[in-house]
Amino acid sequence: MNLSHLDSQNNPLMVDVSSKNQSSRVALACGKICMSKQAYQAVLDNQIKKGPVLQTAIIAAIMGAKQTSTLIPMCHPLPLAGVHVEVLEKEEECAFVLKVSVRCQAQTGVEMEALTGVSIGLLTIYDMVKGLDKSMVIGEIYLEHKSGGKSGEYFRNKE
Repeated sequence: MNLSHLDSQNNPLMVDVSSKNQSSRVALACGKICMSKQAYQAVLDNQIKKGPVLQTAIIAAIMGAKQTSTLIPMCHPLPLAGVHVEVLEKEEECAFVLKVSVRCQAQTGVEMEALTGVSIGLLTIYDMVKGLDKSMVIGEIYLEHKSGGKSGEYFRNKE
């Protein structure tokens, strides 16, 4: 079996994408953080000592997407055209869902940028709220949609 990120001597390598055509690439990733009712309400009421949690998480998610190639060893640096972050309140679960959409024109996809943005945004929420609730759970991080490139379009099943 040939592994794409190993050379003939089994040394790590970054895949050469120079022969691939540039195309419009889009990826949407999601993730969730669940917390206590007290912590959830404190976030909504902007009563966290470290500042505005959700706004800070949005900035962190954008920064995370932009820094993906410095965090994930085999990722290519990409000229991101846009990063959009949405925060959904899930009152019944005392949770917040982060959705990060990333766009670019490139020779490789932006799935990792979207997933990294979600992860960094959720970790930022945890960091800012941990003084109230260390039992928060981060989870359900997944790719919801991607388009562009040779593999075409992908939609996660909603079963």
